[in-house]
Amino acid sequence: MTLQAHAAALSAAPRSATPMTARAVPTEAEIEAEARARLKARRTLVLSLRIGILVAVLGLWEIGARTGLIDPFFFASPSGIAEQIWVWMTEGTSQGPLWVQILVTLEETILGFVIGAAGGIACGIVLGRNKLLADVFSIYIKIANSIPRVVLGSIFIIALGLGMASKVALAVVMVFFVVFANAFQGVREADRAMIANAQILGASPFQITTSVIIPSAMSWILASLHVSFGFALVGAVVGEFLGAKQGVGLLIATAQGAFNANGVFAAMIILAVVALLMEFLITLIENRLVKWRPVPYAEQG
Repeated sequence: MTLQAHAAALSAAPRSATPMTARAVPTEAEIEAEARARLKARRTLVLSLRIGILVAVLGLWEIGARTGLIDPFFFASPSGIAEQIWVWMTEGTSQGPLWVQILVTLEETILGFVIGAAGGIACGIVLGRNKLLADVFSIYIKIANSIPRVVLGSIFIIALGLGMASKVALAVVMVFFVVFANAFQGVREADRAMIANAQILGASPFQITTSVIIPSAMSWILASLHVSFGFALVGAVVGEFLGAKQGVGLLIATAQGAFNANGVFAAMIILAVVALLMEFLITLIENRLVKWRPVPYAEQG
């Protein structure tokens, strides 16, 4: 068979089957709906895993306490902790109602957090913008930062008494250096090209600071606030633990003196709930202040 005949035979053969169908291109609404569904599924999975881990830990803890694998005298038990919190809520504590103790600690924490954060931001921006001041005060800042700040609680109690002032002072010291370091570094990391462009356009040093430097350092500052609130809470509680008339720290000290492990863990859980609520509030404020910031990759599902 010649080549031409072979080609003719192939062309004459019946062509099979059904024609190929083109794949439908999804619309923008379908893509968005699919992305939302995947994000919702991921959030559900994360929440389920969190609850599962919590239930497993509490369950194993309770079983260990009931079977004797864990000594509840030293390490308490979930049921004992829940009972202690219920007693504090219904009957009050030895220092008064539970909500009063929480409000006292929260007030000390917020005051220390606000004062320390404001001072840290102001000093960080000023020293970050002025190299001479940074060179002069850097050695003193390093010396002050090297001192164990919790130890200052005793000095503050001697100088300021058992009232709120000593706890606020310790919380301020705990917060200041964390926020200062981030604000200072954020100012130093500001985009030099943007600063130069602002100078070319005739912006004053104050305008450069408020319109370029501070927005550039905002991410650094806000990141430090999440950490520093926890330090403020630690400062307030440690101050109460060392000497106070009211507060959750005093509850811990009282429970420790009575060898009440359930009371110590119950106070710790109360502090953890307060810290989580304030962290949620700080996150809301952060999202309002930096709406221009793109969504982090980790939150895109």
